Amino acid sequence: MRVVITGANRGIGLELARRYLERGDHVDAGVRNPESAHDLAALGKGASGRLRVLACDVVDDASVRAFAAALGDVPVDVLINNAGVMGKWLSLADLDFQDVTRTFDTNAVGTLRVTSALLPHLRRSSVRKVVNMSSRMGSIAENTDGGAYAYRMSKAGLNMATKSMSIDLRGENFTVVSLHPDWVKTDMGGANAPMSVEESVTGIMKLVDRLSRAESGGFYHFRGDPIPW
Repeated sequence: MRVVITGANRGIGLELARRYLERGDHVDAGVRNPESAHDLAALGKGASGRLRVLACDVVDDASVRAFAAALGDVPVDVLINNAGVMGKWLSLADLDFQDVTRTFDTNAVGTLRVTSALLPHLRRSSVRKVVNMSSRMGSIAENTDGGAYAYRMSKAGLNMATKSMSIDLRGENFTVVSLHPDWVKTDMGGANAPMSVEESVTGIMKLVDRLSRAESGGFYHFRGDPIPW
């Protein structure tokens, strides 16, 4: 398969790139600064040309268009919209609205930019899977703690985008889902997170492989359990 992964320079994105390459797939990794993606560059040395590291800033329209153009005319089987930010966790009285806007632009609108730009590539494949990395913190039904406005709103917005994309693309046999990777030990998740990157990625890949079109439009834990909106 050919897999496109945004935010692939660290954490879950980097481990996804590593594991897809290990099993023989082709990976196009989108990162903001390819020159500083040293861990990805190291993966490429043993990948026999199956890894491309390309510039992709998901909040920049021109960058996303250039990323899509750099892919050429290859078919993309799986798009994993992994790029994201946590945003600031501030009280309602102390919100930084520029940060709220930046977080929403990255996590929700960025997914739309990339998916829209890569539609021609996805349409060249018969697989046509789009996986949007969400969080159960974007579940309105499960929000019992409040707070985390920027992050929660951005992931709820991402989930709505997933649902709309699944409806708009269902006539073309796409599978579009939102996926919760669990609370993972990454730069974003922190050292206190209970889940290792390796365990999360193992589950993510198994789920992506077995996803069917009947599950399109859903919101799932990486083990496959549905999460309420």
